[in-house]
Amino acid sequence: MPSVSLLLLSLLSLLPLSSSQSPSGTLIDCGTVNVYTINGLKWLPDNDYVTGGTPKNVAVAVAVPTLSTVRSFPNKLHQKFCYVVPVFRGGKYLVRTTYFYGGVNGRDSPPVFDQMVDGTFWSEVNTTADYAHGLASYYEGVFLAQGKHMSLCIGSNNYTDSDPFISALEFVPLEESVYNSTDFGKFGLHLIARHRFGYSGADNIRYPDDPFDRFWEPLVDNKKPEPGNLNVSVSGFWNLPPSKIFKTALATRPAQRMELTWPPVFLSSSRYYIALYFADNPSSSREGTRVFDIIINGIPYYRNLNVTPDGVAVFATHWPLSGATNITLNPAPGSNKGPLINGGEVFQVLELGGRTLTRDVIALETLRNSLQNPPLDWSGDPCLPHGYSWTGITCTYGRRIRIVTLNLTNMGLSGSLPSNISRLTALSGIWLGNNNLYGTIPDLSSLMRLETLHLEDNQFSGEIPSSLGKIQSLRELFLQNNNLTGQIPSSLIKPGLNLKTSPGNQLSSPPPS
Repeated sequence: MPSVSLLLLSLLSLLPLSSSQSPSGTLIDCGTVNVYTINGLKWLPDNDYVTGGTPKNVAVAVAVPTLSTVRSFPNKLHQKFCYVVPVFRGGKYLVRTTYFYGGVNGRDSPPVFDQMVDGTFWSEVNTTADYAHGLASYYEGVFLAQGKHMSLCIGSNNYTDSDPFISALEFVPLEESVYNSTDFGKFGLHLIARHRFGYSGADNIRYPDDPFDRFWEPLVDNKKPEPGNLNVSVSGFWNLPPSKIFKTALATRPAQRMELTWPPVFLSSSRYYIALYFADNPSSSREGTRVFDIIINGIPYYRNLNVTPDGVAVFATHWPLSGATNITLNPAPGSNKGPLINGGEVFQVLELGGRTLTRDVIALETLRNSLQNPPLDWSGDPCLPHGYSWTGITCTYGRRIRIVTLNLTNMGLSGSLPSNISRLTALSGIWLGNNNLYGTIPDLSSLMRLETLHLEDNQFSGEIPSSLGKIQSLRELFLQNNNLTGQIPSSLIKPGLNLKTSPGNQLSSPPPS
């Protein structure tokens, strides 16, 4: 039997969340310039959250405003472009991305590409099947805000054949109890399926019935739909499902087991978070008890579950699944009513990718802000996910993730070099030659691992800092073709250092030693 954590929850004395409360997160319509409200939800344009990409109108008519525009990004292999959104540190957020191709690249089929949250690879984005049926695709996950901002990034992978894009992006804060059996300091959740069972209509349950605007899709299967419970108090459920999911159910006759293939997709071999929701109909509860075992792929999930009108939910936090998933609800001996189920959620459990050392991130962000035209992909985590580091950056991936080289040679950069670049203490090489950088050269003596410093062919002025001579590891220092003045520090005249200061400066030689 797999080693998993099972939690049984009936009514608890938790405060209910009002269903009239609007989600307090950030809803972004990518590519638009307008602010508007639909069904009580306020959507914002994306200019304040992203620096790269191009807004485009889709080439087909759509009825939903959020699908009428996209932001398209250059198809550059393993280069990411990020939305950076303010959040509350330590908050738990539902993150949803929406994609509707609309022919923006002039091809019949949409591209396949990657999406990432902070330093974690989230999933591949493949909207081909949905788009062939005229549908949009959405992806949903749950992640912890580890800082004051979260990033959602789009990047091209080896299968991307045209520019990646995004239609909409949402960050919605969740109540503390929701999905709280997951250790979000180590893991995130990637939604696989969320269904209300027994409803034969086509519409999803969402806001305002679900206060977090989660989408609960209908699923009838070939089982017997049954009227559900209209009066379940969802305040007692940790995940706060909408009460509407309990209005319908799938059920069987007495003594008959129920077989479900759910979720209705083949799963990759991984660990999954599973939540199943049950509530008996009060009118049928007078007929006796409804007790059954839950078995998943032949393995007992929960035994002798007693379903009452109060409602009950069963959770597994790390259940191993692969391929098709078969759920069996098997009546317990003595139970005179058949099994019943109202709703379910299943998420893939994602191991978080880590974070670049905060000190290095702050130093690089300061450098970015000091440049008038920094690289467009300089947002999100500088080193992660693997394969998606910022342009010009290389990293080391040990116990602490550090920046080890900075190479922005010949990138047409304008701006100054901030003093706190000296906080990048793992740097072994800096190449900033052939740009339009100006101002003085800061004190870099704290970079004790620095071996190479190239600042040639810029517009640096002032004197050469004598503190550069304190860097014992320095082997190459190129400063030619700048506007430097004064005397070459004697500390730089030493064996083992390849020093170039001319042509292009007004420097005098150091005094004889």
